[in-house]
Amino acid sequence: MIDFTLSEQQQQIKEMTHWFAENEIRPIAMEADKMERVPDEWLENVNEMGIHLNTSSFSGGSSGKKTSGEKKEREGNRMGVLATEEMAWGDPAVTLSLPGAGLGGPPVESSGTPEQKERFLSIFTNDKARWGAYALTEPEAGSDASGVRTMARKVSGGYVLNGQKIFITNGGRASWVVIFATIDAKLGRKGQRAFVVEKGTPGFTCTRLAKKMGLRANETAELLLEDCFVPEENLLGGEELYQASSSGASGFQVAMKTFDSTRPIVAAMAIGIARAAYEYTLAIVQKDYPKQGSYFRLASELLAEAEQDIAAARLLTWEAAWKADLGLANAKEAAMCKAYAGQMALEVCAKCLELLGPTGLDGHLVEKLYRDVKVFDIFEGTNEVQHLVIARRQYAPYDIKV
Repeated sequence: MIDFTLSEQQQQIKEMTHWFAENEIRPIAMEADKMERVPDEWLENVNEMGIHLNTSSFSGGSSGKKTSGEKKEREGNRMGVLATEEMAWGDPAVTLSLPGAGLGGPPVESSGTPEQKERFLSIFTNDKARWGAYALTEPEAGSDASGVRTMARKVSGGYVLNGQKIFITNGGRASWVVIFATIDAKLGRKGQRAFVVEKGTPGFTCTRLAKKMGLRANETAELLLEDCFVPEENLLGGEELYQASSSGASGFQVAMKTFDSTRPIVAAMAIGIARAAYEYTLAIVQKDYPKQGSYFRLASELLAEAEQDIAAARLLTWEAAWKADLGLANAKEAAMCKAYAGQMALEVCAKCLELLGPTGLDGHLVEKLYRDVKVFDIFEGTNEVQHLVIARRQYAPYDIKV
């Protein structure tokens, strides 16, 4: 049986991040949303405190309970979803803006050479706030990651990249970005490669920052690569990664492996948003409405359903993170928790808005959360894509004869 009782260290992480979310993130959230940016001074202060959004550490941490001999059970992914839920409870846009490798960390951590890991991950120290980023999405390749059209042409000493990336979280401020490109579109997935492109590289520019309905405080960039030369040492994993296996390792596989780590993190963020809306609405209902009134009874029933759905999403997410910590295949579980949590959070926020009526509008927290949450059933793969991932794996454990 799976035991989801939190260890002492996990409970400490949960309590510490909740304190930070309540006392540091939540107080600036509404103003950051209005300004459409998180203040630089706040980000520098947070960086000096040593608080970073390094999702690569979520897949590599080891601590906690011993499993055999001197080995310890890895808890990094579970630590990640616990911390992320609390931070997103504070505010998802501010959380995504925290310094660190962010979504660029997992592909470097899982597929980079030892030299690349040291070079690109060691820059995230407390001396200066820095960011990493992950660039897969293009105007004609979003949920269909195999449709990448950014071209990588092999030349002496490296590659020349040409293409466009859109909706890239922290892409404008990032010190480096993991860019997915293809050496030949006719090769499909096998033609894809992953590169680490550093800020300031000639031909690599941020052309604009998107104006958005939700997550306004978080920077979302459009990136352009025009005859951008990337040296061989920035090919993620090196040439050996793409030549070593007969199965044909590719940038597509790097992207999919990344999603197995990051989709539970995105699910945890959606859960944090839903919980914030639920708790805010519950407090108002308990305070402002007569306990014996019909509206109170209706609200209580709807909020009970919301709490139930939040708990179900959390358990799905914890299972996906638990399997990742044990080194077990978790693609199906990662897709399930991401699909369920994103849709659940959208429905919970909508339900809370309806219960609050005019109280929930005009700059109130739940109205903001409703705008923020919509993207959680879109990015990291739409729900339709998650369902495809689930469907392709649902028969694998069974020998079904029809």
